[in-house]
Amino acid sequence: MLRLTLAQMRRSVGRLTAAGVAILIGTAFVAATLLAGNLITRSTYDAIAAQYASADLVVKAPVGAPLTQAQREALRTAPGVAATADQIVSSELFTGGGRTIYQGVIGTTANPRLMPLELSEGAWPTGPGQVALPPDVAERLRVGVGSDVGVETWDEDGETQTEQFTVTGLVADPKNAYGMQGGAAVLDAATLAERAAAQRGGDPQVTEVSVLLADGASLGEVRAALAQALPRGAEVVTPAEHAAATARAMTGGQDVIFLVFVLTFAAIALLVAGLVITNTFQVLVAQRTRTLALLRAVGAGKRQVGAGVLLEAAMLGVAASLAGVLVGCGLGQLALLVASNGDAAPFLPSAITVTWQVVVIPVLVGTAVTVLAALVPARAATRVAPLAALRPDTGPSVEKGSAGRVRLVLSVLAILGGFALLGAGAALGTVEEDPQLGLLAGVAGGALSFVGVAVSAVFWLPRVTALTGRLVGLTGPTARLAAANTLRNPRRTAATSTALLIGVTLVAMMSTGAASARTSLTALLDTQYPVDVALVALDGGEDSAPSVPAAVVATVRGVDGVASIAQPASTQVTIDRYFDAAGHVAAGAAPAGTEPVSAHVVGVDAAEARATLADGSALDALAPGTVLAADSLADAWGLAAGDHLTLQGPDGGETLTVATAPIGAVTDLMVVPADLATLDAHPDASRLWVALTSGDVSAVAAIQDAVADADAQISVEGAAVERASFESVIDTALGVVVGLLAVAVVIALIGVANTLSLSVLERRRESATLRAIGVTRGQLRWMLAVEGMLIAGVGAVLGIALGLVYGWGGSLAALGSIGDVRLAVPWRDVALVAAIALAAGLVASVAPGRSAVRPSPVAALATE
Repeated sequence: MLRLTLAQMRRSVGRLTAAGVAILIGTAFVAATLLAGNLITRSTYDAIAAQYASADLVVKAPVGAPLTQAQREALRTAPGVAATADQIVSSELFTGGGRTIYQGVIGTTANPRLMPLELSEGAWPTGPGQVALPPDVAERLRVGVGSDVGVETWDEDGETQTEQFTVTGLVADPKNAYGMQGGAAVLDAATLAERAAAQRGGDPQVTEVSVLLADGASLGEVRAALAQALPRGAEVVTPAEHAAATARAMTGGQDVIFLVFVLTFAAIALLVAGLVITNTFQVLVAQRTRTLALLRAVGAGKRQVGAGVLLEAAMLGVAASLAGVLVGCGLGQLALLVASNGDAAPFLPSAITVTWQVVVIPVLVGTAVTVLAALVPARAATRVAPLAALRPDTGPSVEKGSAGRVRLVLSVLAILGGFALLGAGAALGTVEEDPQLGLLAGVAGGALSFVGVAVSAVFWLPRVTALTGRLVGLTGPTARLAAANTLRNPRRTAATSTALLIGVTLVAMMSTGAASARTSLTALLDTQYPVDVALVALDGGEDSAPSVPAAVVATVRGVDGVASIAQPASTQVTIDRYFDAAGHVAAGAAPAGTEPVSAHVVGVDAAEARATLADGSALDALAPGTVLAADSLADAWGLAAGDHLTLQGPDGGETLTVATAPIGAVTDLMVVPADLATLDAHPDASRLWVALTSGDVSAVAAIQDAVADADAQISVEGAAVERASFESVIDTALGVVVGLLAVAVVIALIGVANTLSLSVLERRRESATLRAIGVTRGQLRWMLAVEGMLIAGVGAVLGIALGLVYGWGGSLAALGSIGDVRLAVPWRDVALVAAIALAAGLVASVAPGRSAVRPSPVAALATE
C-alpha cells in the first residue's frame, strides 16, 4: 500500500498542492506564533538579567527585611567572592533648559564587570555633586559633559531645594537593562546610598546584591555558603533564575494569554485549511473510484483502502507541516531583521531561537488536522464496491435520510439558542450594566449560533448561491451554467463557502465592533469635554503666573486641522448670594457671620467661544453687560433669565444681567473680557481652547509637538486628545486581529481556487462537449469566473451580515455600562471585504480556466 500511495500522490501532485499550501500556511502561523512567544520570553529575561551585568549570583533579601550594612559587608568579604554591588535603584528630579525630568538612577560599582551601563563619553562620577546621564536625557535638559544640572531634594520641612550636579559623562544601555524605566543615570555609589536613605527613612533599603565570584571559585560551594550565612528567607540565585522568576511575576501569566490569543487565530486558520483538505480528498476519492474498485477486486480489504487514504493524508500533512515550519522560521527571522532597524532594536536579539517545540508542535498539529480532515473521504473510500464501482461515475449527490434531518434540527436549535444567548448578553451589558457576564453570554451565544450556521450551510447555502446565480444568469447562458454548477455538489459548495464565511464573519465582526466603539466613545467624550483640545499652562516661573506663551499660541493657530482657537481668562468671584442657617442659598448680600457664595467666572470673546466650544450656539446671549450662568447652578441659586447678579472680584465689582446656558462643563459663570477686566485686572490666562476641523484628531500630534518644543510646562487635554488615544488603541488592536484573520481568509480563497480546479477535472468531458457545440474558450473561462465569484461573493456577503450582527451584539454587551451605545456600520471595511472576495474569486478562476480550455474537444471526449 505504501508504494501504491506514493504512486497515487505523484499522479495527483497538482491536485494536492492547494491542500498542501493551506496546511503550510496554517502551520507556518503556528510556528511563527511560538517563535514570537519565545522572543518575548527571551527579550524579557535578557533585559532583567542585564541589570546584573556579569554577576554570577544574586542575593535576595527576605520579604520585608532589607539587608543590613553588616550583612552586605559579610557578602563582600565571603570566601570566593571577588566583588559585590548593592542593587539600589532610586529616582531623581533633574532640571535644566526649562524642563524637569523624573529619571531612574543607579550607583557606580567597585568592579566594572558589575556595571550594566557603558560609558560613551566623559568619566564615571567619583564623589558627591557628580552625575552621568543618558544621552537622550542630557539632550532634553540641554546639558553636556562638564555642564551643571539641577537635582531637586526635599529638606526636613518638606521644602524643595535644588542642588547643582556636574555632568561627568554620558552612559549608554546597550543591553537594555533599564529600557523599561526609560534608561538610568549614574551617581557615585556612596552618594546614591545617602540620598536613597534620606528618601526612605534613614535606610537605603537594599533588597538585592549582585555577586561576582573570584577566579576558580566554585559556584555551587559559594552559593551554598552564602545561603547558610544569610538569614532565613533570603535567596541566592543565578541571574537567569532571578530573571525567570521576575518575568513570571511581571507578566502574571500574560505571556501565556498572548500565546493563547494568537494560537486561537492559528486554530481558525487550521480549521479553514481542514475544510479545504476535506474537499480535496473527497474529489480524489471520487476520481479514483475505478482504482479503488480494482484494489478491492484483487483482494484489498476496506480497512486497507481507508488506511491508504489516511496514509496519503498523513504524508501530505508531514511534508506540508515541515515546509510550514521552515516558512514560519524564515518569516520570523525576516520580521526580526526588519524590527531591528526600528525603535525596538535594543529590545531584540539578532536571531530567532528555534526550540524543539517550534518544530514538533506545528508538525504534529498540521498532520493531525490533515488526517482528521481526510477521515470522511477515507470512510467514503471504504464504501466502494469491487464491481459496482467499475461503472462510470454518475456524479455526486446530496445524501438524504434521517441523518440529514437530525443535522438540520440540531443546527436550527443551535442557531436559535445562540442568537437568544447573544441577545441576553446585549441585555446584560446595557440594562444590567454587567459587561463581564454580558460578554460571556454574548461570546457563548455567538459561537453556538455560528456553529449552527456552519453545520446547516449544506442545506441553505447552495440555494442562496443558486438564487444569486439566477440574477447573474440574466446576463446570458454562460452565467446560468455557472449558477447551475454550484448546485451539482452542494456539500462541496457549502464547505468552500463556509471556509470563507468563517474568516469574513470574524473580520466584519471586529470591524463593526471597532466602528461602534469609536462612535460611542466619541459621543461620550463630547458630553464630557466642552472643547476638542485644551492647553493648560502649569508653571509660569518664579515671578509670573502660568500662561500659554504667545509663540505656542501662534504655532497652534497655524497647525493643519485647527479650525479656531480662543484664549479665555478666569478668576474667582463672590456673588450676592449666601448660605442661610438651613444651608439653602438666599439672595442678597451676605450678613455678618455668613459666607457669600463663590463662583468661577471665565471671560472670553463671544465670537471666538462660539467657534471653539462644542456647543457654541449656547453662547448666543453672551454680550457686554451680560453674565451667562450654568443651568444647574442657576436653579440652585434661584436665578432666571433677566435677573440681575452682582459679582465681586479681586479688583472690583459690577452688576450684570443674567442669561442661562448649558456651560457647566466649562465654568460657573461666563462674561466678555471687558467685564472680566473690571473684576480682575490680572486674571488667570493659563488656558487655550482649540477646535479642530470636523474633529480631525490627526492635528493632536502636531499640537503636542508644539507644546513639547516650548520652554514651558503645558498639559494637552480634551475630547480630541482622548479620542486620538483610544482610536490609536482600537486601530492597533483591529489591525493586529484583522491581520491574523487574514491568514484564514487567504486559505479560504485558496480553497475556492482548489474547488474550481477539482471541478474542472471532474467536468473534463462536459467542458469538451460544451466546446464541441460552440462554446468558446472565453465563454468557458467566464463560466468558471462567475462560478468562483458566486461562491466567494455569497460567502463574503453572508459573512458580512453575520459579522454585523455579532459586532453589534458584542458592542452592546461590552460598552453598555459606559453610556449610550451607538451602533455603526463600517461601510468602507464592508465594501473592501466584499470587493476583495469578488476579486479573489475572479483571480482564483484564472488557473482552472486555463486548464479547462487547454485540451482539444476531441481529446477530452476520448474514453480514458
